[in-house]
Amino acid sequence: MKEYTPFEVESIVQDTLAESLEEVLRKGAVKMLCAALEYEVNEYIARFAHQVDEQGHRQVVKNGYHPARDVTTGIGKIPIKQPRVHDRREGEHFTSAILPKYARRSPSIDTLIPTLYLKGVSTSAFPQALEAILGKGAPGLSPANITRLKRIWEDEYKQWQKRDLHDKHYVYIWADGIYFNVRLSDDRPCVLVLIGTTAEGKKEVLAIEQGQRESTLSWKTLLQEVKARGLNQAPALAIGDGAMGFWHALEEAFPATKHQRCWVHKTANVLDKLPKSVQPDAKGLLHDMYQSPTKEAAHKVYERFLSLYQDRYEKACDCLTKDFETLFTFYDFPAKHWIHLRTTNPIESTFATVRHRTRQTKGCGSVKATMAMVYKLAMEAEKTWVRLRGYRLIPLVIEGVKFVDGERKLAA
Repeated sequence: MKEYTPFEVESIVQDTLAESLEEVLRKGAVKMLCAALEYEVNEYIARFAHQVDEQGHRQVVKNGYHPARDVTTGIGKIPIKQPRVHDRREGEHFTSAILPKYARRSPSIDTLIPTLYLKGVSTSAFPQALEAILGKGAPGLSPANITRLKRIWEDEYKQWQKRDLHDKHYVYIWADGIYFNVRLSDDRPCVLVLIGTTAEGKKEVLAIEQGQRESTLSWKTLLQEVKARGLNQAPALAIGDGAMGFWHALEEAFPATKHQRCWVHKTANVLDKLPKSVQPDAKGLLHDMYQSPTKEAAHKVYERFLSLYQDRYEKACDCLTKDFETLFTFYDFPAKHWIHLRTTNPIESTFATVRHRTRQTKGCGSVKATMAMVYKLAMEAEKTWVRLRGYRLIPLVIEGVKFVDGERKLAA
């Protein structure tokens, strides 16, 4: 009988515990998902329990279970046996919102694949990467399956680009450009992204298009395209960084739209022109500037910043003063909306893992595939977005009601 060293014994125990814990988690996930599916079906059947045929038989009944299938999740594959519904009503059928008919992966996998791809992981390396993240249940996501998924997403992206926008009115829009390296091309495409807020306060991805850097022509082409598809009502406010291309194009496409510079970008740009020893105090002042309760108070902090740093750090102050007119526009809108209007955070947070300002991708495969992956990542992120704070005030903004320091201005 083999004798084990203390190190080998500890290793075996740790592996056994890990496997046991994973099995416990897997069994728990199966129970929870099955219970949720049962509840969903029972609720559906109960909703139509009063509908019967001429013989008094219910029109909607439970009818056993579908064949078992494996669903790939964050803890590997789990077997699921989904209850079946027999809906005898003409033209009606039950579709699970929790686990659609042909789903084989949890939604988190759909987010993970684009992220890995945009990080530069090659198609052939996906099974190994996914197995390391998801466990041994992931090998079913073979290179062939990944390639097939990419083709599907490319087709979805093409259709999405052509969708009709006549029924849309975006009150606020955020704009930014994201850069990628592409292995199969000498180009370094800039992906132009627009996100908008509907009249109900829901954030939606408005446009994702390839651009030539962040030029005026690229932004002009994008804005003309969305207008041609029906987006004719001008947003009340646009939020973006200092890339002049967007603002020049916006002036032509929607001249009535007000401008708001992103304070996150502006703060970073100003601090970049200051020595590190000064940056903490300067950052505090900038923070106090855009967090001030009134525009007048913000202007006072602005003047204090200039009085402290103008003589020694002229470039930093020039960076701040050049956008003075568009740094404080948010004060003319409801105070509850300010947290959303001061920055391009909806775009920044969505693409945090692939932003060119923080970490370059190691190289995506092709421009076409890159665009499809950006689209898919944005669509998955959109599902988690919540409505704007104070969304009930949006109709007032649409009506053109005046706000002063975030409060509605009453008629004299």
